Amino acid sequence: MQKRYISIWFCYLKTDWHVRRKPVLAGLPFVLVTSSHGRMIITAASKTAIAQSVLLGMALADARAVLPTLQYFDDEEKRAAVLLNGLAAWCYRFTPVVAINLPDGLLLDVSGCPHLWGGETNYLQEIQNRLAALGYNVKLAMADTVGAAWAMARYGNGLSIVEPGMHAKVLLPLPPSSLRIEDSIAAQLDKLGLRQIACFVQMPRTALRRRFGDSLLQRLDEAMGNKEEMLLPVQPAIEYSERLPSMEPILTATGIRIALKRLLDSLCSRLQKAEKGLRKAIFSCYRTDGKTEQVSIGTNRPTCNPLHLFRLLEEHITTITPAPGIELFVLDAPVVEELDPWQEALFANGTAATETELAELLDRIAGKFGQERIRRFLPAEHYWPERSYKPANSLQEVANTSWVINKPRPLQLLPHPVLIQVTAPVPDYPPMNFRHNGVLHIISKADGPERIEAEWWLQEGFHRDYYYVEDESGKRYWIFRLGHYDAANNQRWYLHGYFS
Repeated sequence: MQKRYISIWFCYLKTDWHVRRKPVLAGLPFVLVTSSHGRMIITAASKTAIAQSVLLGMALADARAVLPTLQYFDDEEKRAAVLLNGLAAWCYRFTPVVAINLPDGLLLDVSGCPHLWGGETNYLQEIQNRLAALGYNVKLAMADTVGAAWAMARYGNGLSIVEPGMHAKVLLPLPPSSLRIEDSIAAQLDKLGLRQIACFVQMPRTALRRRFGDSLLQRLDEAMGNKEEMLLPVQPAIEYSERLPSMEPILTATGIRIALKRLLDSLCSRLQKAEKGLRKAIFSCYRTDGKTEQVSIGTNRPTCNPLHLFRLLEEHITTITPAPGIELFVLDAPVVEELDPWQEALFANGTAATETELAELLDRIAGKFGQERIRRFLPAEHYWPERSYKPANSLQEVANTSWVINKPRPLQLLPHPVLIQVTAPVPDYPPMNFRHNGVLHIISKADGPERIEAEWWLQEGFHRDYYYVEDESGKRYWIFRLGHYDAANNQRWYLHGYFS
């Protein structure tokens, strides 16, 4: 696939944002300033201020001498990064790969995207119009390389489309600064009379490296396409993701369901071919006002069954607010696992069908009441009873050890033992009674003790002597004494579980 990139240059990023917040500033000259060595220096200026000879880096006092009506506001150091992060998230409606280009730009990998908008011209024009509607003055360019797109966005005519394979030609008449090199190197080239890329592009590389270092050659190679330049996207690209743009804004739940079905069919087809199943799905709806509605679901086992996944996501469609209209639907599968090739084929046969139906039932219950309401536990290799189990990640997770079945264990185990008062003969006889929550329980039957040693490699402490006891009402409990019996000290007894 032919690689294509877009560079978006926000000509007045921070001042345009101020105008969005305070529309009264529209058309007025104003600047943003920061303190430097006791002087207020202009770090950003509005379009109107620049048109009236206000320059970046100028002292505020000098600028106000030229333009007495000039207004000024304090600049914020990290404002540009925050704004670009938000704008990058907004741009995900046009492409899944968006990178920030500080201090005032975005870079988009749009390979394979323009045809969804009717071609590159319509695609670029749509992005520009939408950003202009948000209040930003922008210049855009599309080219085969990041460097060429960046250069044409800043030195082109404002909306430039470099035809495939023509990026090297359009770069030749541009100044060296269009290569994103350091200002000091650009100044050296200008001093030598090399004011266009064409003046030095054919020079021996050894001479350029010796005079200007490796950075000039690297930027030149990247712009010319001789070296691939990797973008660092704000959000890592998800391998299993499907996008569905809408020609007209979708306003109804029925339209959302239709879009969701189409996305699920496409995504599940890809997953099935790769013999994979998703464990988590995120359904995102991008609205025309820039906001995003999003719902997500999880599954207990990997699946690529579109009908089951639709039922899970359909439960949440009522939480999506489509107004004023949804223009793009995206379905992501960020968590994917290997799928047993026979799993889907055996839906209707015996055990496999039962396991699948159980997993889908649990998924539906989790969708209605929350994933935290469904829990499965596996045995863990610990002596201490409260450490002898762990939560399972899925229905398919296999235990590394086995449950204790050769000795009685309570149906309900307390997460932490509860201190109780016990009357017991000495030294190792079962207790006669115990008091818990103010209630005295007379013990009619008892068995024990079962000694469980402390796990000295995890913590220091005494062993436990457990007893299985039944009170006069027939209720059974699991209690223990901590450590050896000592007539000189009060013994500590604990309640740890309830039998059925």
